[in-house]
Amino acid sequence: MAERLNPTLKAVSDAVLAVAAEVSVDEVLQRLVDSSRELAGARFAALGLPDGDGGFRRFLTSGMSDKLVASLGPLPRQHGVLGAMLETQSPYRTGDIHSHPRFRGWWPAGHPDMRSFLGVPIVSPEGVIGAFYLTEKIGAPDFTDDDEELIRLLAAHAAIAITNARLYEQSRELSVVAERNRLALELHDAVSQKLFGLVLSAEAAGTLLERDPGAAADQVGKLQALAQEALDELRSLVFELRPPDLERDGLGGALRKHVELLRRLGQQEIELELDGELPIDATRDREILRIAQEALQNALRHAHAERIAVRVCADDGRVLLEVEDDGVGFEPNAPEARSRRLGLTSMEERARRLGGSLEIRSAPDAGTTVRLEAGSG
Repeated sequence: MAERLNPTLKAVSDAVLAVAAEVSVDEVLQRLVDSSRELAGARFAALGLPDGDGGFRRFLTSGMSDKLVASLGPLPRQHGVLGAMLETQSPYRTGDIHSHPRFRGWWPAGHPDMRSFLGVPIVSPEGVIGAFYLTEKIGAPDFTDDDEELIRLLAAHAAIAITNARLYEQSRELSVVAERNRLALELHDAVSQKLFGLVLSAEAAGTLLERDPGAAADQVGKLQALAQEALDELRSLVFELRPPDLERDGLGGALRKHVELLRRLGQQEIELELDGELPIDATRDREILRIAQEALQNALRHAHAERIAVRVCADDGRVLLEVEDDGVGFEPNAPEARSRRLGLTSMEERARRLGGSLEIRSAPDAGTTVRLEAGSG
């Protein structure tokens, strides 16, 4: 048993590393089910997570070809032995699965016949969240006590890995929702105001067209200016929606493109300083870029600044971002600042996800500096 713990610990380590590498839940599950088959010496293995409605929301297999799996049809329901393993926290082992009282005595067409069986529930604090199913012990008529202990150990850590992977996916979904809400507010605050102005100018031009052609021409001029501003706002928001190619351009290249776009849209000079070689880390760089974009939008829309400067540098294994403006400033700790500047919370949440520190230095009539310090990979 002691000799066999090494591969078990390696399998557990792989599962933990898979979650740390931010892979999907399905990838984590596939690594777990492959590890269970190898550890127990089984010909076939499966891992199922119930959907709460008598079926499986995920059911992954190991040892079967993709062609065979496809030929078996849709995901199985929680019938027979599959369902029985989700109703108890105790493992079940037999030399002949046909003898189980819940065995229905038939397989789907094309399903290989199976005899020896080991089922181990995956248990979390809220109860059974899944199960390992292993069949056809290779080179022996039955699975052993050691096999059962190994898979029980793997199942205990699988519960943690599955829970962590699900939490990570949920956090990503919440981040997407938060980003969409922010962009919706941007659309409402910026673009809808300009479109409302377009409507008013058009109505005024229509009213004045016959009575005062000169005044009507002035309103048409305003229409053109407002339409161009609305178009520029939309282009800026579309740029934020389009994910930058950080793996190709790196953080420095993506920032340079964004600053150039803002210069064209706002016809305002923005200084950009990139100091040091920045190693590419797409996950980290994406968060830093979003923080820089948010800080720049605040400077352009709220600060009324004459000068905006962006600086990014790599220093002793850390990445430092600073966005500084000489605008009107504000009181960062004032309660009303949070309601008017929702981006402050967004920037702080991104910094926390990076394990970095975010500092916002500002005061009325004293400009604003947003300073982020984060690890470099």
